[in-house]
Amino acid sequence: MVTKNYKNITLSRLGMGVMRLPQTDDGNGGHKIDYPESHKIIDKAYEQGINYFDTAYVYNGGDSERCLGACMVKHPRESFYLATKFNLGANPDYKDTFATQLERLQTSYIDFYLMHCIVDNNRIPYAESGAIEYFDNMKKEGKIKYLGFSHHGSIDNLRKSLELYDWDFVQLQFNFYDYLYGQAKEEYEIVKAKNIPIMVMEPVRGGRLSALTPETEALLKAAHPDWSVSSWALRFVASFDGIQVALSGMSTMGQLEDNLKTFSSEPALSDEDMNLLKEVCAKFKNQIQVPCTGCNYCENCPVEINIPAYLTLYNNYKVNGWGALGRADKIESKGKPSDCIGCGACTGHCPQNIDTPSIMKDLTNLLKK
Repeated sequence: MVTKNYKNITLSRLGMGVMRLPQTDDGNGGHKIDYPESHKIIDKAYEQGINYFDTAYVYNGGDSERCLGACMVKHPRESFYLATKFNLGANPDYKDTFATQLERLQTSYIDFYLMHCIVDNNRIPYAESGAIEYFDNMKKEGKIKYLGFSHHGSIDNLRKSLELYDWDFVQLQFNFYDYLYGQAKEEYEIVKAKNIPIMVMEPVRGGRLSALTPETEALLKAAHPDWSVSSWALRFVASFDGIQVALSGMSTMGQLEDNLKTFSSEPALSDEDMNLLKEVCAKFKNQIQVPCTGCNYCENCPVEINIPAYLTLYNNYKVNGWGALGRADKIESKGKPSDCIGCGACTGHCPQNIDTPSIMKDLTNLLKK
Protein backbone atom coordinates (compact mmCIF):
# COMPACT_ATOMS: atom_id res chain seq x y z
CA MET A 1 0.00 0.00 0.00
CA VAL A 2 1.38 3.36 -1.07
CA THR A 3 1.46 5.87 1.79
CA LYS A 4 2.02 9.60 2.20
CA ASN A 5 3.10 11.61 5.22
CA TYR A 6 0.53 13.90 6.81
CA LYS A 7 1.96 16.21 9.46
CA ASN A 8 3.50 13.77 11.96
CA ILE A 9 1.65 10.63 10.84
CA THR A 10 1.51 8.45 7.73
CA LEU A 11 -1.73 7.80 5.84
CA SER A 12 -2.52 5.27 3.15
CA ARG A 13 -3.12 6.96 -0.22
CA LEU A 14 -6.27 4.87 -0.53
CA GLY A 15 -8.92 5.39 2.13
CA MET A 16 -12.10 3.41 2.65
CA GLY A 17 -15.39 5.27 2.43
CA VAL A 18 -17.92 3.53 4.66
CA MET A 19 -21.15 4.69 3.01
CA ARG A 20 -21.80 1.90 0.51
CA LEU A 21 -21.32 -1.22 2.61
CA PRO A 22 -23.03 -4.51 1.65
CA GLN A 23 -26.68 -4.63 2.66
CA THR A 24 -29.26 -7.30 3.41
CA ASP A 25 -33.04 -7.42 3.68
CA ASP A 26 -34.23 -6.11 7.03
CA GLY A 27 -37.41 -8.22 6.93
CA ASN A 28 -39.66 -5.18 6.62
CA GLY A 29 -39.25 -4.39 2.95
CA GLY A 30 -36.12 -2.34 3.52
CA HIS A 31 -32.39 -2.91 3.81
CA LYS A 32 -29.77 -2.81 6.53
CA ILE A 33 -26.01 -3.13 6.60
CA ASP A 34 -24.80 -6.71 6.45
CA TYR A 35 -22.33 -6.62 9.36
CA PRO A 36 -20.55 -9.96 8.71
CA GLU A 37 -19.95 -9.21 5.01
CA SER A 38 -19.02 -5.60 5.71
CA HIS A 39 -16.55 -6.61 8.40
CA LYS A 40 -14.83 -9.01 6.00
CA ILE A 41 -14.20 -6.13 3.59
CA ILE A 42 -13.15 -3.68 6.31
CA ASP A 43 -10.84 -6.22 7.93
CA LYS A 44 -9.13 -7.06 4.64
CA ALA A 45 -8.72 -3.34 3.87
CA TYR A 46 -7.03 -2.86 7.25
CA GLU A 47 -4.88 -5.97 6.88
CA GLN A 48 -3.67 -4.80 3.45
CA GLY A 49 -2.56 -1.40 4.71
CA ILE A 50 -5.56 0.93 4.43
CA ASN A 51 -5.54 2.99 7.62
CA TYR A 52 -8.01 5.81 6.83
CA PHE A 53 -11.72 5.03 7.27
CA ASP A 54 -14.35 7.66 6.48
CA THR A 55 -17.96 7.64 7.70
CA ALA A 56 -20.56 10.19 8.87
CA TYR A 57 -23.33 10.72 11.40
CA VAL A 58 -26.02 10.42 8.72
CA TYR A 59 -24.72 7.45 6.72
CA ASN A 60 -27.19 4.55 6.83
CA GLY A 61 -29.09 6.26 9.62
CA GLY A 62 -26.05 5.98 11.88
CA ASP A 63 -25.47 2.30 11.19
CA SER A 64 -22.35 3.03 9.14
CA GLU A 65 -20.63 4.43 12.25
CA ARG A 66 -21.90 1.55 14.38
CA CYS A 67 -20.73 -1.07 11.89
CA LEU A 68 -17.30 0.51 11.53
CA GLY A 69 -16.91 0.91 15.29
CA ALA A 70 -17.85 -2.71 15.94
CA CYS A 71 -15.25 -3.85 13.43
CA MET A 72 -12.33 -1.60 14.36
CA VAL A 73 -12.60 -2.04 18.11
CA LYS A 74 -10.66 -5.29 17.82
CA HIS A 75 -7.64 -3.52 16.30
CA PRO A 76 -5.09 -1.36 18.17
CA ARG A 77 -6.56 2.14 18.20
CA GLU A 78 -3.30 3.84 17.22
CA SER A 79 -3.00 1.67 14.07
CA PHE A 80 -5.81 3.34 12.11
CA TYR A 81 -7.49 6.72 11.64
CA LEU A 82 -11.22 7.43 11.88
CA ALA A 83 -12.89 10.22 9.95
CA THR A 84 -16.49 11.21 10.59
CA LYS A 85 -18.68 14.26 10.19
CA PHE A 86 -21.10 16.62 11.93
CA ASN A 87 -24.18 17.43 9.87
CA LEU A 88 -25.93 20.59 11.04
CA GLY A 89 -29.13 19.76 9.20
CA ALA A 90 -29.41 16.27 10.65
CA ASN A 91 -28.90 17.27 14.29
CA PRO A 92 -27.96 20.85 15.20
CA ASP A 93 -27.04 19.72 18.73
CA TYR A 94 -23.32 19.31 18.07
CA LYS A 95 -22.57 18.17 21.62
CA ASP A 96 -25.12 15.38 21.39
CA THR A 97 -23.94 14.44 17.91
CA PHE A 98 -20.31 14.16 18.97
CA ALA A 99 -21.13 12.11 22.08
CA THR A 100 -23.27 9.78 19.98
CA GLN A 101 -20.49 9.34 17.44
CA LEU A 102 -17.91 8.45 20.07
CA GLU A 103 -20.34 5.83 21.38
CA ARG A 104 -21.16 4.42 17.96
CA LEU A 105 -17.49 4.24 16.95
CA GLN A 106 -16.47 2.82 20.33
CA THR A 107 -13.61 5.27 20.70
CA SER A 108 -12.52 8.11 22.96
CA TYR A 109 -11.39 10.38 20.11
CA ILE A 110 -11.86 11.05 16.38
CA ASP A 111 -8.79 11.50 14.21
CA PHE A 112 -10.29 13.50 11.33
CA TYR A 113 -13.50 15.40 12.04
CA LEU A 114 -15.45 17.33 9.40
CA MET A 115 -18.20 19.87 9.11
CA HIS A 116 -20.34 17.88 6.70
CA CYS A 117 -21.38 19.18 3.28
CA ILE A 118 -20.95 22.94 3.58
CA VAL A 119 -23.00 24.41 0.74
CA ASP A 120 -23.94 27.96 -0.16
CA ASN A 121 -27.10 28.08 1.95
CA ASN A 122 -25.70 26.54 5.14
CA ARG A 123 -22.25 28.10 5.46
CA ILE A 124 -23.48 30.98 7.61
CA PRO A 125 -25.62 28.70 9.82
CA TYR A 126 -22.55 26.51 10.35
CA ALA A 127 -20.48 29.58 11.22
CA GLU A 128 -23.08 30.95 13.64
CA SER A 129 -24.06 27.65 15.28
CA GLY A 130 -21.11 27.49 17.69
CA ALA A 131 -20.17 24.09 16.31
CA ILE A 132 -16.77 25.09 14.95
CA GLU A 133 -15.79 26.67 18.29
CA TYR A 134 -16.98 23.59 20.16
CA PHE A 135 -15.06 21.18 17.96
CA ASP A 136 -11.99 23.40 18.23
CA ASN A 137 -12.24 22.93 22.01
CA MET A 138 -12.57 19.17 21.48
CA LYS A 139 -9.39 19.37 19.44
CA LYS A 140 -7.60 21.18 22.26
CA GLU A 141 -8.77 18.43 24.64
CA GLY A 142 -7.42 15.72 22.33
CA LYS A 143 -10.84 14.31 21.45
CA ILE A 144 -10.36 15.47 17.85
CA LYS A 145 -6.95 15.35 16.20
CA TYR A 146 -7.60 17.24 12.96
CA LEU A 147 -10.52 19.45 11.95
CA GLY A 148 -11.76 20.00 8.41
CA PHE A 149 -14.86 20.28 6.25
CA SER A 150 -16.35 18.73 3.16
CA HIS A 151 -17.28 21.17 0.42
CA HIS A 152 -20.16 21.25 -2.03
CA GLY A 153 -21.43 24.30 -3.81
CA SER A 154 -19.96 27.33 -5.51
CA ILE A 155 -16.36 28.48 -5.81
CA ASP A 156 -17.28 31.57 -3.81
CA ASN A 157 -18.65 29.33 -1.07
CA LEU A 158 -15.38 27.40 -0.96
CA ARG A 159 -13.32 30.58 -0.60
CA LYS A 160 -15.53 31.85 2.23
CA SER A 161 -15.62 28.46 3.96
CA LEU A 162 -11.83 28.38 4.00
CA GLU A 163 -11.86 31.63 6.01
CA LEU A 164 -14.05 30.23 8.80
CA TYR A 165 -11.20 28.43 10.58
CA ASP A 166 -7.57 27.41 10.29
CA TRP A 167 -8.53 24.06 8.78
CA ASP A 168 -6.25 21.03 8.92
CA PHE A 169 -7.69 19.48 5.74
CA VAL A 170 -10.50 19.84 3.22
CA GLN A 171 -12.56 17.15 1.53
CA LEU A 172 -13.43 17.81 -2.13
CA GLN A 173 -15.21 15.94 -4.89
CA PHE A 174 -12.39 15.36 -7.37
CA ASN A 175 -12.28 13.13 -10.43
CA PHE A 176 -11.25 13.39 -14.06
CA TYR A 177 -14.72 14.30 -15.31
CA ASP A 178 -15.26 17.13 -12.80
CA TYR A 179 -11.66 18.29 -13.28
CA LEU A 180 -12.05 18.61 -17.05
CA TYR A 181 -15.67 19.75 -17.25
CA GLY A 182 -16.66 20.90 -13.78
CA GLN A 183 -15.12 23.12 -11.15
CA ALA A 184 -12.86 20.56 -9.46
CA LYS A 185 -9.70 21.98 -11.06
CA GLU A 186 -10.35 25.46 -9.68
CA GLU A 187 -11.34 24.08 -6.27
CA TYR A 188 -8.15 22.03 -6.12
CA GLU A 189 -5.98 25.02 -7.00
CA ILE A 190 -7.68 27.25 -4.42
CA VAL A 191 -7.14 24.78 -1.58
CA LYS A 192 -3.64 23.81 -2.67
CA ALA A 193 -2.62 27.48 -2.75
CA LYS A 194 -3.35 27.58 0.97
CA ASN A 195 -1.20 24.47 1.55
CA ILE A 196 -4.13 22.56 3.00
CA PRO A 197 -4.08 18.79 2.33
CA ILE A 198 -7.04 17.46 0.35
CA MET A 199 -9.05 14.31 1.02
CA VAL A 200 -10.90 13.25 -2.12
CA MET A 201 -14.47 12.00 -2.23
CA GLU A 202 -16.14 10.60 -5.35
CA PRO A 203 -12.94 9.80 -7.28
CA VAL A 204 -15.04 7.52 -9.51
CA ARG A 205 -18.18 9.69 -9.20
CA GLY A 206 -20.19 7.19 -7.19
CA GLY A 207 -19.13 4.42 -9.57
CA ARG A 208 -20.13 6.33 -12.71
CA LEU A 209 -16.51 6.46 -13.91
CA SER A 210 -16.04 2.74 -13.29
CA ALA A 211 -18.17 1.85 -16.30
CA LEU A 212 -17.88 4.10 -19.32
CA THR A 213 -18.96 3.11 -22.83
CA PRO A 214 -17.67 0.21 -24.95
CA GLU A 215 -15.80 2.62 -27.24
CA THR A 216 -14.05 4.57 -24.48
CA GLU A 217 -13.29 1.53 -22.37
CA ALA A 218 -11.66 -0.13 -25.37
CA LEU A 219 -9.27 2.81 -25.71
CA LEU A 220 -8.21 2.47 -22.08
CA LYS A 221 -7.88 -1.32 -22.26
CA ALA A 222 -5.69 -1.04 -25.35
CA ALA A 223 -3.24 1.15 -23.44
CA HIS A 224 -3.17 -0.92 -20.23
CA PRO A 225 -4.96 -4.28 -20.52
CA ASP A 226 -4.36 -5.07 -16.84
CA TRP A 227 -5.92 -1.85 -15.50
CA SER A 228 -9.61 -1.64 -14.68
CA VAL A 229 -11.58 1.46 -15.65
CA SER A 230 -11.82 2.34 -11.93
CA SER A 231 -8.05 2.12 -11.71
CA TRP A 232 -7.70 4.86 -14.31
CA ALA A 233 -9.95 7.15 -12.26
CA LEU A 234 -8.04 6.53 -9.04
CA ARG A 235 -4.67 6.91 -10.76
CA PHE A 236 -5.80 10.29 -12.09
CA VAL A 237 -6.55 11.48 -8.54
CA ALA A 238 -3.26 10.12 -7.21
CA SER A 239 -1.35 12.10 -9.85
CA PHE A 240 -1.90 15.40 -8.00
CA ASP A 241 0.55 16.22 -5.22
CA GLY A 242 -2.02 18.20 -3.22
CA ILE A 243 -4.13 15.07 -2.74
CA GLN A 244 -3.55 13.26 0.54
CA VAL A 245 -6.11 10.42 0.47
CA ALA A 246 -8.45 9.13 -2.24
CA LEU A 247 -11.59 7.69 -0.70
CA SER A 248 -13.35 4.76 -2.33
CA GLY A 249 -16.71 3.47 -1.14
CA MET A 250 -15.97 -0.20 -1.64
CA SER A 251 -18.99 -2.47 -1.27
CA THR A 252 -17.58 -5.75 -2.60
CA MET A 253 -14.40 -7.72 -2.08
CA GLY A 254 -13.73 -7.49 -5.80
CA GLN A 255 -13.75 -3.69 -5.70
CA LEU A 256 -11.39 -3.72 -2.73
CA GLU A 257 -8.97 -6.13 -4.39
CA ASP A 258 -8.92 -4.06 -7.58
CA ASN A 259 -8.22 -0.86 -5.65
CA LEU A 260 -5.51 -2.53 -3.59
CA LYS A 261 -3.84 -3.58 -6.82
CA THR A 262 -3.95 0.01 -8.06
CA PHE A 263 -2.27 1.32 -4.91
CA SER A 264 0.25 -1.49 -4.51
CA SER A 265 2.83 0.72 -6.25
CA GLU A 266 3.08 4.36 -7.31
CA PRO A 267 -0.24 4.92 -9.10
CA ALA A 268 0.33 8.28 -10.82
CA LEU A 269 -0.40 8.48 -14.54
CA SER A 270 2.29 9.26 -17.10
CA ASP A 271 1.85 12.27 -19.38
CA GLU A 272 0.88 9.93 -22.21
CA ASP A 273 -1.73 8.20 -20.07
CA MET A 274 -3.09 11.53 -18.87
CA ASN A 275 -3.56 12.73 -22.44
CA LEU A 276 -5.36 9.53 -23.36
CA LEU A 277 -7.70 9.85 -20.38
CA LYS A 278 -8.56 13.41 -21.44
CA GLU A 279 -9.40 12.14 -24.92
CA VAL A 280 -11.56 9.38 -23.46
CA CYS A 281 -13.36 11.79 -21.18
CA ALA A 282 -14.20 14.08 -24.09
CA LYS A 283 -15.85 11.17 -25.89
CA PHE A 284 -17.64 10.05 -22.75
CA LYS A 285 -18.94 13.54 -22.03
CA ASN A 286 -21.09 13.39 -25.12
CA GLN A 287 -22.92 10.39 -23.70
CA ILE A 288 -23.27 10.95 -19.97
CA GLN A 289 -26.09 13.34 -19.12
CA VAL A 290 -26.83 13.22 -15.38
CA PRO A 291 -23.95 13.60 -12.85
CA CYS A 292 -25.66 11.69 -10.02
CA THR A 293 -23.25 10.13 -7.50
CA GLY A 294 -25.90 8.18 -5.55
CA CYS A 295 -25.34 10.15 -2.34
CA ASN A 296 -29.08 9.88 -1.47
CA TYR A 297 -29.34 13.47 -0.26
CA CYS A 298 -32.58 13.59 -2.29
CA GLU A 299 -34.26 10.83 -0.25
CA ASN A 300 -36.76 13.30 1.26
CA CYS A 301 -39.01 13.11 -1.83
CA PRO A 302 -42.60 13.72 -0.63
CA VAL A 303 -44.01 11.18 -3.11
CA GLU A 304 -41.24 8.67 -2.26
CA ILE A 305 -39.59 8.37 -5.66
CA ASN A 306 -36.32 6.43 -5.58
CA ILE A 307 -34.58 9.30 -7.36
CA PRO A 308 -31.00 7.88 -7.60
CA ALA A 309 -32.33 4.66 -9.13
CA TYR A 310 -34.32 6.51 -11.78
CA LEU A 311 -31.40 8.84 -12.55
CA THR A 312 -29.25 5.74 -13.06
CA LEU A 313 -31.91 4.37 -15.40
CA TYR A 314 -31.90 7.66 -17.30
CA ASN A 315 -28.11 7.63 -17.65
CA ASN A 316 -28.20 4.03 -18.86
CA TYR A 317 -30.81 5.01 -21.43
CA LYS A 318 -28.63 7.87 -22.65
CA VAL A 319 -25.62 5.56 -23.00
CA ASN A 320 -27.20 2.25 -24.02
CA GLY A 321 -30.47 3.19 -25.71
CA TRP A 322 -34.08 2.10 -25.38
CA GLY A 323 -33.26 -1.38 -24.06
CA ALA A 324 -32.09 0.12 -20.76
CA LEU A 325 -35.61 1.35 -20.01
CA GLY A 326 -36.71 -2.27 -19.66
CA ARG A 327 -35.29 -2.25 -16.15
CA ALA A 328 -37.74 0.39 -14.98
CA ASP A 329 -40.13 -2.22 -13.58
CA LYS A 330 -37.32 -3.67 -11.47
CA ILE A 331 -36.72 -0.43 -9.56
CA GLU A 332 -37.86 -0.58 -5.95
CA SER A 333 -39.76 2.66 -5.50
CA LYS A 334 -43.15 3.59 -4.09
CA GLY A 335 -43.34 6.66 -6.30
CA LYS A 336 -42.82 6.65 -10.06
CA PRO A 337 -41.51 9.44 -12.31
CA SER A 338 -45.11 10.19 -13.30
CA ASP A 339 -45.87 10.93 -9.62
CA CYS A 340 -43.34 13.81 -9.48
CA ILE A 341 -45.07 17.03 -8.39
CA GLY A 342 -42.13 19.27 -9.30
CA CYS A 343 -41.76 20.61 -5.75
CA GLY A 344 -37.96 20.94 -5.99
CA ALA A 345 -37.23 19.35 -2.60
CA CYS A 346 -34.68 17.11 -4.31
CA THR A 347 -32.88 19.89 -6.17
CA GLY A 348 -32.55 21.91 -2.97
CA HIS A 349 -30.45 19.15 -1.40
CA CYS A 350 -28.56 17.92 -4.47
CA PRO A 351 -24.77 18.59 -4.31
CA GLN A 352 -24.69 18.20 -8.12
CA ASN A 353 -27.52 20.71 -8.75
CA ILE A 354 -29.41 18.19 -10.90
CA ASP A 355 -32.75 19.39 -12.28
CA THR A 356 -34.51 16.22 -11.21
CA PRO A 357 -38.12 17.36 -11.88
CA SER A 358 -37.29 17.94 -15.55
CA ILE A 359 -35.69 14.50 -15.80
CA MET A 360 -38.69 12.86 -14.12
CA LYS A 361 -40.91 14.52 -16.72
CA ASP A 362 -38.66 13.28 -19.53
CA LEU A 363 -38.63 9.77 -18.09
CA THR A 364 -42.41 9.81 -17.77
CA ASN A 365 -42.71 10.49 -21.49
CA LEU A 366 -40.05 7.92 -22.37
CA LEU A 367 -41.68 5.17 -20.33
CA LYS A 368 -45.04 5.78 -22.04
CA LYS A 369 -43.58 4.92 -25.45
